[in-house]
Formats: sequence, structure tokens, C-alpha cells
Amino acid sequence: MACNQCNDSIFKQKIGRCRRCMAQLTVLSLLAWPVWWYYFADQPKTVESIALLFFAISFTGLLCVHLLVWCYQKRYQK
Repeated sequence: MACNQCNDSIFKQKIGRCRRCMAQLTVLSLLAWPVWWYYFADQPKTVESIALLFFAISFTGLLCVHLLVWCYQKRYQK
């Protein structure tokens, strides 16, 4: 990346800029939540349910961070 802010770390280079990551996170979130709801919503204390819930929350959280940074960059930077 050419800007000075992006030379700090690999995390700052990709977050909010990598469309492939955002697309993958969108697909994973859209798959993980219905699978958890269909198979594990009635038994939320099993290991499988907790693991899938953890991954679904992680995918969705990282997607939200990507989208927030992307919106910030579109609004305040050129």
C-alpha cells in the first residue's frame, strides 16, 4: 500500500480493503448462522453448538470490523 498508515502492520493493510476477505466472511456468516440455528439452537450447551456459535460470532464480528473500517475510509479519506 502507498499510504503511510498502511505501512505499520499487515492487519492495517488488509482490514477494510480486502474485498475477497469481506466476500468470504459474508458467505461464511450466511452459512454458519442458519446451520447453527437449524441443528444446534435447541441444544446450546453441547460442544459442537458452542464451537459453531464461536465461529459464527467470529465471522460476523470480523465482517463488521471490515465494514466499519471500509465505511470510515470512504467517508474520511480519499
